[in-house]
Amino acid sequence: MTGHVVPLARREDTSREAKLSTPLPTPSLQTARLRLRAFEDADTNDIFALQSKAHVLRYWDSPPWTERERAEKFIARCREMEKEGTGARLAVDRVADGAFIGWCTLDSWNPDFRSASLGYCFDDAAWGHGYATETARALLRWAFDTLDLNRVQAETDTRNVGSARVLEKLGFLREGTLREDCVVNGDVSDSWIYGLLRREWRP
Repeated sequence: MTGHVVPLARREDTSREAKLSTPLPTPSLQTARLRLRAFEDADTNDIFALQSKAHVLRYWDSPPWTERERAEKFIARCREMEKEGTGARLAVDRVADGAFIGWCTLDSWNPDFRSASLGYCFDDAAWGHGYATETARALLRWAFDTLDLNRVQAETDTRNVGSARVLEKLGFLREGTLREDCVVNGDVSDSWIYGLLRREWRP
């Protein structure tokens, strides 16, 4: 289960200097079945194993990882995002057994526009249990209640019916199609763009 994040590059980042000096602490969030937390160095093997699975990443906007160094850079980037105040990436553990089952992100946070992008990726063994919906709902609650966002958007490959279903269940509206938006290993694909406004959010 994946929903990829594409930075909102078309908009000028008028608040970059402010964000660089205003860290955004990664939250610790808990649901009935899951714990969302900051990534640690001990997660290197788990995140590499997840992101190297071709089946899991078949609808992702980049190819599966082949080098463990990618996992180390991923975790380092998590800390940079926190320091810069540009977003948060959280590991997702199952409360029942403490197992790492995936991760989620609220990225491209812009305090001026009060907007950000949602993304998530879960191991295939965790699919079909509602974990993506449960995770995204907890992250959205933090986005709207704590960060006071007005809009959260998400993108997913048009072939990724499961991810689209998660977003629509959470109240996201499909706002359009980005044609031939991604090219991964020569495979060209379209993306659906979804948006959820604060006034539409139902916790």
